[in-house]
Amino acid sequence: MATAFRLAGAGAQVTIIERNTCGAESSWAGGGILSPLMPWQYAPEVNILCNASIARYADWIAEIRSLSDADPEYWTSGMQVLSPFDNTDAQAWCAANNWRYELDDDVLWLPDVAQVRNPRLIKSLRAAALARGVQLLEHTETIAFDIAHERVQGVTTTQGKLVADTVITCAGAWSQGVLAAVPPSKTIKPMRGQMLLFKAPAGTLPTVIYQQGLYLIPRLDGHILVGSTVEDVGFDKTTDMNTRNKLAEAALTILPALRQAEFIQHWSGLRPGSPDNIPTIARHPEIANLYINSGHFRYGVTMAPISADLITEMILGQTSSMDMSAYRWRE
Repeated sequence: MATAFRLAGAGAQVTIIERNTCGAESSWAGGGILSPLMPWQYAPEVNILCNASIARYADWIAEIRSLSDADPEYWTSGMQVLSPFDNTDAQAWCAANNWRYELDDDVLWLPDVAQVRNPRLIKSLRAAALARGVQLLEHTETIAFDIAHERVQGVTTTQGKLVADTVITCAGAWSQGVLAAVPPSKTIKPMRGQMLLFKAPAGTLPTVIYQQGLYLIPRLDGHILVGSTVEDVGFDKTTDMNTRNKLAEAALTILPALRQAEFIQHWSGLRPGSPDNIPTIARHPEIANLYINSGHFRYGVTMAPISADLITEMILGQTSSMDMSAYRWRE
């Protein structure tokens, strides 16, 4: 939807083919922290995209809000990183990347980390895309691409054949299957993440807390998300009681006030996993009108504004905002 919204804003006529409901997979399931969890642990290619996207987020949200009444709940909640973590690497990375930080008693405070409430961002972005004239064909599955003369001549779907000048695959964890005949440059596969949701009084948790792979994310109305696992189990979205208990126990250790909170939900989503969390944002090397914007792994929501801008620049033949060699299709 971010790609469609950006292209429509540039004057393109855009149709989204969606096998179920737009935004109902990993975008809905995620936590919405607008930062690599521990950026000093990631490749520069991930941080470059994330930092560029974070810099555009406030304006992107304002643009969406101008066309939608739904509030994505974008706010700067900040994030506390609890020990153990590598103090030296963390401080060096923050200093080198101009991230404000404070270190006190082995707690790293990152005051500028923001968040969105994923389901509400989806609702807002959907309304904004429709307002720009984007057509949604939901509950419509892509069956095959009709390729001839090094171009996609049409897309066969369960609702018939569609023809367009340009085709972009943004199918998340399902991208590999959609592009079976023209595989992407990097392996994109589902990586399950399980999460919990509690309801506490508003203000119980004022900031995101992270410790050794576990994070607690507060919402403005008192809901608190707890996540998340990273499981290589294929297209299996089932949840299990053992994981639920482990996540809950770890969260209670960090925030004992959750003992008085109401347990709401336990769910999972399938992230579009890719090596080193590096997405593919590129034109196919042989098929002139086929593009991909996928494989963002844990940071699709974080990278959404910049990824949409970059793929739009490619399609419109504009000068790219950054070096795209790390995100290219197989050549």
